[in-house]
Amino acid sequence: MVRRSDWSSPLAGEAGGERTGGGAGPPSRAGGGAPLPPEEQARAICLRLLTGSPRTRRQLAEALAQRGIPDDAAEAVLSRFEEVGLIDDAAFADAWVDSRHRGRGLARRALARELRTKGVESAVIEEAVGRLDAEREERTARELVERRLRVTRGMEREKRLRRLVGMLARKGYAEGVALRVVRRALEEEGDDPEVLDAYLSGAGDGDGAGG
Repeated sequence: MVRRSDWSSPLAGEAGGERTGGGAGPPSRAGGGAPLPPEEQARAICLRLLTGSPRTRRQLAEALAQRGIPDDAAEAVLSRFEEVGLIDDAAFADAWVDSRHRGRGLARRALARELRTKGVESAVIEEAVGRLDAEREERTARELVERRLRVTRGMEREKRLRRLVGMLARKGYAEGVALRVVRRALEEEGDDPEVLDAYLSGAGDGDGAGG
């Protein structure tokens, strides 16, 4: 059974892109003999991919299909791997949320979008992102803005506001959270609250502005 700690770094191997379909052809028996039976090929492929980093069931299924593994053999192996804990989409989603929130500051909306692209079911995604509460999410947003304040000093006020709000929007933060966090940070820096309110009332229109 795979320990929970084995799933603590789902980003390992991601930097070079997903390689679920690359590599050599189906494994064969030692000595260049006849190819392995489909289920043995499927097991070997899955184990090799899981050695690099945890994968969702759909990612592995796609890899097996790309390698020409028959559907019945793939289904049998994937189901067996789930039974013994080698595939665990819930653990994958929990680790993904924790890692991407801590490492990239992504909010629940962005995290859910990423997990959907990896084939995680909606109910599993909802449970995983639900562990990231609103208080922690807003605290992270404040930290992101505080880091960016240093590199935006000297910018014209409206451009600076749009840059900060847009940065949070791209990381999945709701407009209301982004505006509130940016306003608070700039007010603490010494900006006039009334002037900020005047600018921020339209800042949401530029959420996609350059970062």
